[in-house]
Amino acid sequence: MKRKIGIALIIFIVTCAGFLLAVSVSPIKELENSSIKSSDKPIMLMVVDSLMSEPLQKAVKKGKAPAFEFLINNGYFNQKMISSYPTMSVTIDSTLLTGVYSDQHKIPGLIWYKEDENRIISYGSGIREIWNNGLRNVVRDSVIHLNETHLSKDVQTIHEELANRKLSSASINGFLYRGSFEHQLNVPKLIAMTNLLPEEVEINGPALFSLGALSQYNPENNRHKYVWNRLGVNNKFTAKEIKYLIDQKKLPPFTFAYLPHADASIHKHGPDDLKGIEKADQALQEILNSFPSWEEAIQKITWIVLGDSGQSFVGKDKDSSLIDLNQLLKNYTFWEGNKNNGQLAIAINERMAYIYVKDPQVEISEVVRSLKGEERIGFIAWKDDQTNYVLNALSNEELTFSPNGKYVDDYRQSWQIAGNASILDLRLTKEGRIHYQDYPDALARLHGALHSQVGRVIIVDAKPFYEFIEEHSHDHAGGGAHGSLHKVDSIVPMIVAGTNDFPPSNRLVDVKKWILQLLGAA
Repeated sequence: MKRKIGIALIIFIVTCAGFLLAVSVSPIKELENSSIKSSDKPIMLMVVDSLMSEPLQKAVKKGKAPAFEFLINNGYFNQKMISSYPTMSVTIDSTLLTGVYSDQHKIPGLIWYKEDENRIISYGSGIREIWNNGLRNVVRDSVIHLNETHLSKDVQTIHEELANRKLSSASINGFLYRGSFEHQLNVPKLIAMTNLLPEEVEINGPALFSLGALSQYNPENNRHKYVWNRLGVNNKFTAKEIKYLIDQKKLPPFTFAYLPHADASIHKHGPDDLKGIEKADQALQEILNSFPSWEEAIQKITWIVLGDSGQSFVGKDKDSSLIDLNQLLKNYTFWEGNKNNGQLAIAINERMAYIYVKDPQVEISEVVRSLKGEERIGFIAWKDDQTNYVLNALSNEELTFSPNGKYVDDYRQSWQIAGNASILDLRLTKEGRIHYQDYPDALARLHGALHSQVGRVIIVDAKPFYEFIEEHSHDHAGGGAHGSLHKVDSIVPMIVAGTNDFPPSNRLVDVKKWILQLLGAA
């Protein structure tokens, strides 16, 4: 799953009784001394991992999602919000919380290559990838460096902006949480003894910060943070932490919360799976039941519930559904954990991948030629200064685009465009308008990914039903996967209840600004 970051990684090696004991008796943070400035109507932003509109509506029709049904019937339901790119949670959450794409927040994906350190950054994935990248690196990147050093200091999260305006906020099981208040994590002794994390870890988060076994408020949550419960990064832990804040009357003006269960279920069973939605609904029910009635819940709180990415089916036949980049690029050598001088480095983000051309003797055009002819690739892209190049893998046709030109899209973004616009399924009018079709907000999102990091980088993006792999990667054949720019991965639902003020656009990148306006902090 795409959020196998931080705590979930530790599950792989710490399964002994001593660790379980250390988790079960970990200290509980006190709320009594928390200075929380209240607001007339707090905002609760809940991200349900891999929530998609069609399965959600099926679950509602079958009577399996009463909480979702209530919020939809008593609020605003947008079935076609546009996610970030790549459609992986760390990048999406970075966009959601900073209000910018990855060219500015600088989190390129779940996995990416850091040129100045000559290593692959991974926030967690399959076991073989974790070993290849170094377990200690993966744990520290996900728990510490993601927020403290990788997320650009040139942008502010919503938590930081609210703190500047003397408004408190909370993060419940969110892995992107950077804020203005210091918190010390509870690092289990065995984790410190094995040097996966230091004994003492201080992070900067919002006024209230809860992250599974590493940081909790509700004393009744101990039984929901064992190893088999993903160390607390689960729906029940999230629901009980929120319920505790409500019961203690400590809910701040803004809370970001994460319900992770659906993602893993859909990865395994495919996009039609409803079990994850049912689990998310049960968590929503528990939170709504904190009030005398659900009607009162939406009178007292503004609820924003949204998905972060869709998922595409991936065929069961691995030979036909999985695109092996090692095989396509077999004439080159590759970066590996114990051999870091390869000509290329590959960072697989499920249905998209970054290919880094490290060897100065290798031209980008050479690598692109090796990729051409693969019919399962939707497009190949790279950059040269501010100009972006997009190639159809089955022809010599090319599209180039860059910011600030005569063509304008629905989001008032202007672009210079030349070549074959159909490669990204763009419809250009005589009046200079751009209409997006299979690749929503394609130009801004792809530009963001291409300019999210330094170095010579190629992006490959798969057609629906296909997924990229390399020697060490995990695959989802027979289930679901995401990551691509295509609408099947990019379109998510949003439900808003408790306010008559709705987002001005259908993009997640614009949600932060809207929330700040709701709180009078814009």
